[in-house]
Amino acid sequence: MTDVMDGAKGHTGEGPGEGHVAVVRRFNRSYTQRVGALDDSFLGTGMPLGTARLLFEIGTAAGTARDLRERLGLDSGYLSRLLRRLEADGLVAVAPDPDDRRRRRVDLTAAGRGAWDDLERRSADRARDLVAPLTPRQRDRLAAALAEADLLVRAATVTIERVDPASPVALAAVGAYVAELDERFPGGFDAGDLAAGADRLRPPSGAFVVATSDGAPVACGGVQALDDGAGEIKRMWVHPAWRGAGLGSRLLRHLEGVCRDLGHDVVRLDTNGSLTEALAMYERAGYRHVGRYNDNPYAEHFFAKRLAGASDVGR
Repeated sequence: MTDVMDGAKGHTGEGPGEGHVAVVRRFNRSYTQRVGALDDSFLGTGMPLGTARLLFEIGTAAGTARDLRERLGLDSGYLSRLLRRLEADGLVAVAPDPDDRRRRRVDLTAAGRGAWDDLERRSADRARDLVAPLTPRQRDRLAAALAEADLLVRAATVTIERVDPASPVALAAVGAYVAELDERFPGGFDAGDLAAGADRLRPPSGAFVVATSDGAPVACGGVQALDDGAGEIKRMWVHPAWRGAGLGSRLLRHLEGVCRDLGHDVVRLDTNGSLTEALAMYERAGYRHVGRYNDNPYAEHFFAKRLAGASDVGR
């Protein structure tokens, strides 16, 4: 069954219908006008929106130019132009990063911190003015709707890429995965030698992927080959704040595609009974319960799925 938004004009496929596109475009036009994005001087700061947005990002979490480019999704040339303007105005200082002098570290100056505080105040005032005419109930509805919209838009723009399982972004994601299992499993979770297990998640027989948003890992998962030729999904994790936005299902489909690319027509996975949301997702995705196929002491449920419409799943 496919959910269709009101006004989707008969669209029944998996892609967005005309109604979906029209709603997003109408909201974009309305919102950009009302928050001052079209003004040369955003919120009266004397800076256009792009420059003000970069200033805000630096003041929120300073870092290298590369960090800023990844978080904001900016072209390196455009980012350099924005940084030169902020530097010329005395608002930021750009210098070699002490940890890696090939990179440029960007920090606010004292004047930049004052400009950031002013921008923060003006932004809060504009948001307050926007919601002031609404009743308390309408404000609650708006806050809930915008929170949901923000989550879904960010989920739609997440990038999923293959990485080495020993890369910094992979280790950060797996570290979060292990920490959550240790918290949720009765008696905790002993990760053991994750470095040794990572060898099976490398080409040519395996792969590891990380989903990132604004440069930070929000989900991960790997595929390894089993002795009988099936593929196995391992270390699949989605950040708790991102659950409910469909990222888990998207990641699962992506990992199934990785299995196909590696030549597997059957995929298996295991999980613990305390991970109820994972159990429900696997069942919705067409996985069938099978008998135990490994000696994982934490695994209580075992699943398999034949890809590309094949049968005899539990072989």
